[in-house]
Amino acid sequence: MTGSDKAPTRATTKRDLVRAHLLEVIEKSGPGTSLAPERDLAVQLGVSRPTIRAAVEELTRSGLLVRQHGRGTFTSPHKVTQEMSGTTTNALAVPPAEGDWTSRVVQFTVAAAGPHRAARLGLNAQSPVLRIVRVRNVDDEPIAIERLELPAELVPGLAPADMESGNFYQLLRERYQIVVMDAVQTLEPAVTNPQQADLMDVPVFSPILQIERTTRDTTGRTVEFAQSVYRGDRYRITSKLRFDAASG
Repeated sequence: MTGSDKAPTRATTKRDLVRAHLLEVIEKSGPGTSLAPERDLAVQLGVSRPTIRAAVEELTRSGLLVRQHGRGTFTSPHKVTQEMSGTTTNALAVPPAEGDWTSRVVQFTVAAAGPHRAARLGLNAQSPVLRIVRVRNVDDEPIAIERLELPAELVPGLAPADMESGNFYQLLRERYQIVVMDAVQTLEPAVTNPQQADLMDVPVFSPILQIERTTRDTTGRTVEFAQSVYRGDRYRITSKLRFDAASG
């Protein structure tokens, strides 16, 4: 076997060594931990910088590492987890997170519903609808974009500042005596368009989870139509399943 035949095997072995080292660093480090520079890793592990770079790129594609332009490479940040349950209102609440949830309101307008939204909200086409767009942050990092549409007559006096913190459904209960009861919600994967990427400070075509929800209160009124997108690298949903004798 010639030397050229052996070279790919040696390169692969070295990259596997680097990969194993990086996986150990990821396992032992907390989310968002900065990696040592490529040149330092190359010296430490006795390999070339291209070998380091190839291993880092592989782990970046798999979501275990994150490159930040001008700052370096980091272990992936902690994902915000929301538990979904069909028997509680938790699926309607702000997703639980260790950090502090705040919002930045980027649109707050009232306009006629129009035929499509009128049908969705149970209104006539000329009824005023409040449209709110806000960027949801955890510890000042953008995680989601939320677009809300509500019959304006249900929330007189609601202001942009009311949407910057706190629980929106709690606000509806306490200020307007609107108690949400149930919702129809759909979820599907997608990627960011340029506007979404700009608002969430991620590259265009980054993975997102798209959520659409129509919410009713205890009187049967439709009180909200919401369209939200959550960053795929920072958000996940878990579900509790219950099986019985008829389960497949």
